[in-house]
Amino acid sequence: MALRTIIKYPNPRLRKIAEEIKIFNEDVKILSEDMADTMYKSNGIGLAATQIDVHKQMIVVDVSPKKDCLYTLINPKIIEKKGRVEVEEGCLSVPDIVATVSRAEYIKIETLNLRGVKKHIEATEILAVCIQHEIDHLKGVVFVDYLSRLKRDRIAKRLAKLDRVVSYDQS
Repeated sequence: MALRTIIKYPNPRLRKIAEEIKIFNEDVKILSEDMADTMYKSNGIGLAATQIDVHKQMIVVDVSPKKDCLYTLINPKIIEKKGRVEVEEGCLSVPDIVATVSRAEYIKIETLNLRGVKKHIEATEILAVCIQHEIDHLKGVVFVDYLSRLKRDRIAKRLAKLDRVVSYDQS
């Protein structure tokens, strides 16, 4: 397993739409392992392949307290939604920023596992929110897109300033 670099907002590569995975081979397994390792090492609960500049439809999610319930979802599609919930979200691609976003409270998804076998998963609460957040990444959507333009501009400026401070400190 290898750590991958997470792309930071507002990098335009986060806007690229991911392609379906059609061949299930060792490369897919390695990608899922690298994504899980990167997510865990970054203290995240979800990661989309788009966030590591791999534009394939794969996400990993683990919202369990002990980090022992990993979901690897390939070509996930939401096939049913119910209810609404307002949740404060963060994102590994938008570090140190949280904002309230409205999401479906319940979802049912159709996805493939690492062997290409179709399965259905029902999710509520934080798992449902996390899966929706990561599926958005596969569509080129970042959670800040749900915010007003003014808030998005403030976030982009704050991140640019933080990046300059980090770059300066490393010199």
